[in-house]
Amino acid sequence: MLYELGLLAIANLARARARLLMTTGGVLVGTTAVILLIALTSGLQKAAEAGIGSSSSLTELEVYPNYGFISMGPGGGGGGGGGGGSETPEDLPTLNIKTVQEFWNIPGVAAVIPIVRLQAGEINAGKYSGYADIQGIDPKLIPYMGLDVQRGTLSLEKGEMLLGQNVGDYFYDPTSTSENYQPVPVDLFTTAFKLKLYQYTGVTPSERRVTGKPSGVLTPNDRFNYSMILPIQDVISYNEWITGKKFDAKTFVFDSVIVRASSRETTNPVSEALREMGFSTGGMAEYINQLNSFFSTMRLMLGGVGGVALLVAAFGVANTMTMAILERTKEIGLMKAIGATDRDVLSVFLIEASFVGLFGGVAGVLLSYFLQNTINSAVAAAAAGADPSQPSYISFLPFDVSRIGGELLVISPELAIFALSLATTVGLVAGLYPSLRAARLQPVIALKME
Repeated sequence: MLYELGLLAIANLARARARLLMTTGGVLVGTTAVILLIALTSGLQKAAEAGIGSSSSLTELEVYPNYGFISMGPGGGGGGGGGGGSETPEDLPTLNIKTVQEFWNIPGVAAVIPIVRLQAGEINAGKYSGYADIQGIDPKLIPYMGLDVQRGTLSLEKGEMLLGQNVGDYFYDPTSTSENYQPVPVDLFTTAFKLKLYQYTGVTPSERRVTGKPSGVLTPNDRFNYSMILPIQDVISYNEWITGKKFDAKTFVFDSVIVRASSRETTNPVSEALREMGFSTGGMAEYINQLNSFFSTMRLMLGGVGGVALLVAAFGVANTMTMAILERTKEIGLMKAIGATDRDVLSVFLIEASFVGLFGGVAGVLLSYFLQNTINSAVAAAAAGADPSQPSYISFLPFDVSRIGGELLVISPELAIFALSLATTVGLVAGLYPSLRAARLQPVIALKME
């Protein structure tokens, strides 16, 4: 029965082709507006993420104690207003060994990478001296950090060191008498150097020199370009000598911890879990969460603008269906006279309204894909024709188009299906009242109508 009613609805629409084209045209415009505006936000989001850094950094969260919620106590400025007593730094959770082990149990965590920094030291390479951020990391965790080397090997055995690409860029000659400081670049991978450690626990400072054994130079990354990575046990041992204090597992606290989520999708839940444990999170992954939130809001706003066009189209569908009922009142009465039920009449007009939305939605999706290909091709051509030595800017775009690979508009299959479903639903809802009106017509009254 539904198949026959569908055929009848198609035949009814075919009798008024001009009206059908104009009505579906409104739905087409609305559907195209929704798709292109949302596709634009997807393209802009992709372009923004492309300029951030390596994909591995997008799942990294840097964890540190949440000092922003320390209560100053009664009368203190910025006290939490609570009544549960003041909270001091000693009361806050710390990045101790037990806490780091708990991080591994958070769902969605791929790796937990604690870091210990060398507390004091200098780098001597020949007659030049310099400094670097010297960090100790467990060699077993190196594969989880998304690092690679441009020279040497990615290994971190006892006594070895991994060098950041720019770690040797700012050395100086301590014997120079010139008043104008000029940094001297030193290739620490090929130049012999030593770490000079200082100990101030005694009456007179002590010095210790450690021969540098670089195993590789890291490719450019977002975290270690100006750093030197050593095995964590080596750094702990050096800090013991510098401070004169033995390592105590019960009181030891890491300088920082990097938590790597298993995927972009799990980054936000992992960040929430860390905050619930009393820690703050930062790093590129946290920035990405904020960026995604911004673009989600932007998608809703621009999608709403496109939705206004669909709303206007809905009034057009309702008007078309109302006019169709007025023109076919006697036809409705005849249908009921020969046995059609209210439900049959309602179904015919609802199917017609749905088809109007469906046809307009299909046309809107096809037009959107056509415009996507046209605009993206133009953007790609503009980027390819630009001077390679200069950023590829287009006057109406505030970023380098070469970063997005010519994909200013990104229409995902999910977006196309959503827009098509939305257009069909708009047609169905818009035709609901006229269809109910047609179904409630009395046969005798309808047959008398001219």
